[in-house]
Amino acid sequence: MKIFVINPGSTSTKIAVFDNEKPVWVASAHHAANELAEFHHVNEQYAYRKDFVLRLLAEASIPLDFDAVIARGGLLKPTPGGVYPIDERMKHDLMHARMEHACNLGALIADEIARQCHCPAYIADPEVVDELQPVARLTGIPEIKRISIFHALNSKAVSRKYAASIGKHYEDLNLIVVHLGGGISVGAHHKGRVIDVNNALNGEGPFSPERAGTIPGDQFAELCFSGKYTLKQIKKLLNGKGGLTAHLGMNDVVTIARKASEGEEPYKEVLDAMLYTVAKQVGAMYVTLRGHTDAIILTGGIAHSEYCVARLREQIDYLAPVILMPGEDEMGSLAYNALGALRGELPLQTYRPEEEKNDTPEAI
Repeated sequence: MKIFVINPGSTSTKIAVFDNEKPVWVASAHHAANELAEFHHVNEQYAYRKDFVLRLLAEASIPLDFDAVIARGGLLKPTPGGVYPIDERMKHDLMHARMEHACNLGALIADEIARQCHCPAYIADPEVVDELQPVARLTGIPEIKRISIFHALNSKAVSRKYAASIGKHYEDLNLIVVHLGGGISVGAHHKGRVIDVNNALNGEGPFSPERAGTIPGDQFAELCFSGKYTLKQIKKLLNGKGGLTAHLGMNDVVTIARKASEGEEPYKEVLDAMLYTVAKQVGAMYVTLRGHTDAIILTGGIAHSEYCVARLREQIDYLAPVILMPGEDEMGSLAYNALGALRGELPLQTYRPEEEKNDTPEAI
């Protein structure tokens, strides 16, 4: 099977051709800031990004002859995980998405290219996958409900790969998946659904290299009204300039972990504190699964760090076996999902976010 993968980022576009699970051609380019500055809204970049993708394919003499085209999901309305054929309703919601990001263009470009080569077009496990059980949604303030935003694509892909490695299906297992990257998400995967997970984007769970995580509410309220920060600056503290960046002035975990391993302060104290908040979140998800946990999977870029993995293991390995699956292979994960759909190993889902709100399973 020949799979074409498209992954637009804020300032870059990554594309790849896979022969089954094997990447046979990969290309990526950074888009110049002055070129992107010409566009007032990300939707205006559609033709620019599509032409860029087609040009790279032409330059590499790769014909539009694929068995499937798959793209990074985009910031759709909350929807369960899985592989989705791209349809008109999905494209409408991406064009009118509440959150503006270049990833919203991926499915639009994939659909156009798939039409040209008469093959199916998919997305899989977008960041807004929402499978939360009802009790996980409420907070102590009725106007605020918990939102599911996490590293769904990688978290579900490594879960399926781990299940296959032990001769089981993802839907057979209870897993805690810890994605360790610029943001950190810790999810409770119950029989193929992520029934609880921290909002890894903007203000919940562990703090991370760039994000603040959960912080004391009263102190945060006082900071918000102190006059020191604008709303935009406060939001940047939550996502972008929080976490390790706020404490240490850097988000380079490789350097920070090296200094921490040598006992250098404040690097060791701050990094250990971050990992402590990760371990606490793992404990919370263990409770969510009522102790019935087949494995804890550590994934994402920080899972390459021997120091970080060792510190985490000593805090959580008595709960369940700890499985190391480092890195975040978005392109490989997308190809894996497309291939599973083509082979009939992964069922195709229908994008229907409004109806799903009334079709959520009860708490376990």
